[in-house]
Amino acid sequence: MRRLTCVAAVVLTAVGLGAQSGRFPERLPLDQLDVSPPATRVTGDLGSLRAHRVACPSQDLTGAALRRRIVDVTVQEWSFFGHAVLDYTRPDVFDRARIRRRGWSLLDREETVRVADSIAGYWTVTPEGSWIIENQNRRWHQFGVASRWRTPWSAAFISWVMCESGLDEREQFRRAVAHHTYIDQAIRARDGAAASAAFTAYDIGEAPIAPGDLLCSGRRPVYRSVAERRHQMGEGARMHCDIVVKLEPDRFRILAIGGNVRATVGLKLLPAEVDAQVGVLPAGGPRPMFVHLKLAADPIAPDALDDTPTLRALSCAGRAWPESLRVASIAPPDPAAHC
Repeated sequence: MRRLTCVAAVVLTAVGLGAQSGRFPERLPLDQLDVSPPATRVTGDLGSLRAHRVACPSQDLTGAALRRRIVDVTVQEWSFFGHAVLDYTRPDVFDRARIRRRGWSLLDREETVRVADSIAGYWTVTPEGSWIIENQNRRWHQFGVASRWRTPWSAAFISWVMCESGLDEREQFRRAVAHHTYIDQAIRARDGAAASAAFTAYDIGEAPIAPGDLLCSGRRPVYRSVAERRHQMGEGARMHCDIVVKLEPDRFRILAIGGNVRATVGLKLLPAEVDAQVGVLPAGGPRPMFVHLKLAADPIAPDALDDTPTLRALSCAGRAWPESLRVASIAPPDPAAHC
């Protein structure tokens, strides 16, 4: 029991290091990674935020370059939020009673306020974003600026990443406040009814997974296959998707990043198995994946996380490697190779 408590404590405090040191991670300069901070999409202060920019940048990326862009954008946001790592390969992490006692959010008050306008920026790329931001303004007035976002923002985060990666047309990716909207689009692509869609839906194990793909779970209802969702296309459902950033067959795990993971942008270590035909696949965990959204683009290296501008910059900065990454056995890129 003592060992389980220690593991849970590591996961819960991993993103608190920025606050303890007085320094928060910052995004890269535009000449290192050309991504406009999401907070630049809104104006005003917390309580009076307004969307003022909703368009997506024109990237015109295809093939491996599109995959690379999706991973690079995703990893930078994870770093900005403080390098949270949640180990789904360890059942003891999901002692829900302990989580409730410690608090669900991985962000403290100061961090919650710091990232609030970034989350607002994610919302701006969705059709309902302005309305949701206005609702949150009222919440801040009522409960204070440290109040977390009332509306779950994981699908807004995915939508913003795809927007910043150049998937700006609805025919390519249907940005939305709920994951089922773009999952259904990917299922229609599988059925030949959405030829321009960037992602196609597969059952887990049908197709090889690569960084830049999405893995999704059904929470309410709990889906087990694409066919089960196909029977309920268009109906609301509670789902969650994460963006794959690294495959580790030797450690039997998949690394994927999602938004609104315990109120932060978090990196998940997902349990995996290795299939002789299709490679690394998610295997079990507290919320099993039911669908793999495969990007219509050439694959990139399975260790794409390691070659992102963000991790290269961290490695070259000469600072201590983040504690959460050391605990997760994520080593820094070799400085000799790129610094």
